[in-house]
Amino acid sequence: MMPNRVTLVEVGPRDGLQNEKQPVAARDKIELVHRLQAAGLREIEVTSFVSPKWVPQMADNSEVLAGLQRREGVRYSVLTPNLQGYEAALPSQPAEIVVFGAASEAFSQRNINCSIEVSIERFRPVVEAAHARGIKVRGAISCALGCPYQGEVSPDEVERVVRLMKDIGVDHVGVADTIGVGTPRRVQAAMERALRHYPLAEVSGHFHDTYGQALANIYACLELGVSSFDTSVAGLGGCPYAKGATGNVATEDAVFLLQGLGIDCGVDLDRLVDAASFISGVLGRKPVSRVSNAVLAKRPAAQTEAA
Repeated sequence: MMPNRVTLVEVGPRDGLQNEKQPVAARDKIELVHRLQAAGLREIEVTSFVSPKWVPQMADNSEVLAGLQRREGVRYSVLTPNLQGYEAALPSQPAEIVVFGAASEAFSQRNINCSIEVSIERFRPVVEAAHARGIKVRGAISCALGCPYQGEVSPDEVERVVRLMKDIGVDHVGVADTIGVGTPRRVQAAMERALRHYPLAEVSGHFHDTYGQALANIYACLELGVSSFDTSVAGLGGCPYAKGATGNVATEDAVFLLQGLGIDCGVDLDRLVDAASFISGVLGRKPVSRVSNAVLAKRPAAQTEAA
């Protein structure tokens, strides 16, 4: 069942940077996207159109998108939590939009003060508007393996949200382990529920590495034939709802795993490490990625500084 090729959806510029407390300049975000696409990444989640009151890091969304040197064959996506956000994103010509819902009722009630069903139904006009313009809609199911408020989340709860996503017309569904508590068999159980309603090509995994299980969970999904995963350059990110939660699995670490398995992902690892080194330098710290740190340690100091 192992796929011959895997698509990596790079979420570092949006999901990775949105929780950074220090402001990151638009020019640095643009440079990061340019470095990522130069490394061969063809799916990049660039920014989100949310209220700057809630996510100040993404207040420069239009500026970042306007500053991109877009490459043919690269799909630039944005997160739009409501119709207002979608309409604000339109002038920037996103190729794909992202909507989201939680698999945990407790999480939905605690964070957006409404039920899962109501939260998903709010996306119906967004999906309809996007489809009217030929824009693909990707749905993310957060807390699919665990919730900081209710604890374990069952496959039944995941499947319920998959059904709701399907009902409003979402084209692609991603199963997300937001707080990084999933393990391979549990991940497979959740994925199998998603695959009851979506084809293999339209199901993906999004794994945080809080307990060091992200790569093992990717491998477990590969065993099912799943061939699309969200990853974050340099391991950027975190979850504000779970103490100690780390970022999404580092893109470099995923690429190294895939290369070792002989699975093509179209990414130049050295250039990807350059991108990780760049954004980590902007943030004033080392990459979280073990692969990046290993590669950088072998490079001459002058070469590392140039990157």
